[in-house]
Amino acid sequence: MYRILRILNRFNLGGPVYNASYLSADLAPEYETTLVGGLPEPGEASALFIPAELGIQPYLLPEMRRSINLRNDRQAYRMLRSIIRELNPTIVHTHASKAGALGRLAAFHERVPLTVHTFHGHVFHSYFNQASTLFYKQLERQLAAKTSAIVAISARQKEELCTVHRIAPFHRTHIIPLGFDLERFTFDHASRRANFRKKFDISNNTFAIGIVGRLAAVKNHLLFLEALALLKHQTKVNFRAFIVGDGELRAKIEAACDALLLSRSTASDPRQTDVVFLSWITDVAQILPGFDAVALTSHNEGTPVSLIEAQAAGVPVVSTHVGGVEDILIQGQTGLLTRPGSPDDLAGALRLLMEDEDLYAEMARKAPAFALEHFSRERLASDMRALYERLI
Repeated sequence: MYRILRILNRFNLGGPVYNASYLSADLAPEYETTLVGGLPEPGEASALFIPAELGIQPYLLPEMRRSINLRNDRQAYRMLRSIIRELNPTIVHTHASKAGALGRLAAFHERVPLTVHTFHGHVFHSYFNQASTLFYKQLERQLAAKTSAIVAISARQKEELCTVHRIAPFHRTHIIPLGFDLERFTFDHASRRANFRKKFDISNNTFAIGIVGRLAAVKNHLLFLEALALLKHQTKVNFRAFIVGDGELRAKIEAACDALLLSRSTASDPRQTDVVFLSWITDVAQILPGFDAVALTSHNEGTPVSLIEAQAAGVPVVSTHVGGVEDILIQGQTGLLTRPGSPDDLAGALRLLMEDEDLYAEMARKAPAFALEHFSRERLASDMRALYERLI
C-alpha cells in the first residue's frame, strides 16, 4: 500500500473537487489517500458534501485561498510541510494552480519521492495582465521541471501546456480526462423534466436554455445575454434562460439584463421572464433534464463539468470554442462550438437547435452514450492507477 497526499485549491463546487474526491475513494486499497484543501470563497457553493458522501473526511486549510496573500500562503505552505512530514507519502498529487504551487514546493523541500500535478485549467490567458501572466508562466515552468508527471485533462490542454505556452515537457505530460458519476444523470429523465418545468411554468413549446457556473469574468455571461437579446428578434420560438450559479459579478450581470431589455426574476419569483437566476444548485441532476440546451460562454476553460453532465442527461450543448471544450463533445453530433466573443455565432447555434427538430433529436440521442463512454468515474480511476504504477 502506498500513501498519497492529494491537495486541492479549495472545496468549491466544480470538477476538481469531484475528480480529487473520486480518486481518493476509488484508488483504495492499493493507495491510502489523505485529501487536503482550502475553504470555499464568499459567493461560492461549498462542495464538502462530495467527499462526505464518499466517506472521506478531508483536512481543511483555511489559509489556502484563491488570491495571493503572503501571510496566508506562507502559513498554508508550512502546514503542508507539516502534514507531509507526518504522513510520509510516496506521492503528493496537486490539483489546480494555488495547490499546485504550494503543494509541490512543500513536497520538493520534504523530499517526497514522486510529485504529480493536474491542470484543471490554466491562467495563461484571460485572467491577468501581461506582467502577471508572464510571472505565472515562469513559476509553472520551474515547478514543472521538477515534477514527476503532469496531467492534462484534454488533448487540447496538453497542446497548450507543452507547445503553445511551453510550460511542461511533452514526454512527462499525460492526458487523463476527468471522470464523474454520470449514471445519476441517466434515469428519471421524464419525471425530473416535468417537475422542473412545472415549477417554473415552462410550456411544452418553450425552449429552456441553461448556463451553469460561477458568475465571474472568465465565464463571460455577458456574451450569453447578448446572444439572448439577439434571439428575441431572430426566432419565433419561445424560449427562457436559466442562470445556475452565483458569484462576485451577480449585480453586474443583472444590470446587463436590464440594459439589454431582458426581463429577469429569481427562483422564488413566479413571473414569466426572459432570464431566471437560480443561484447555486448542488444536485443539478434534478434540473438538467428540464433544459433543452446548456450553454457555456467562457473566455478560457479546461474541461467544463456542466457540459459533460448536460450531455449525460441527454441535453445538447452549445459552447465557445476555447480550451479543452472541443475534446468533450462531438461537433455537430452532441454539441455545437462557436467563435469566442461572438454573440451572433452563439445566437445562431442556439437558434439551430430551436428550429431544426431532427438535428436536435439526433444530438439528444447521441449525447448520453458519448459522455458515459469517455468521462466515467471508473475510467478516471483506471487511468490514474496506471500512471501511478508506471511512476512507482
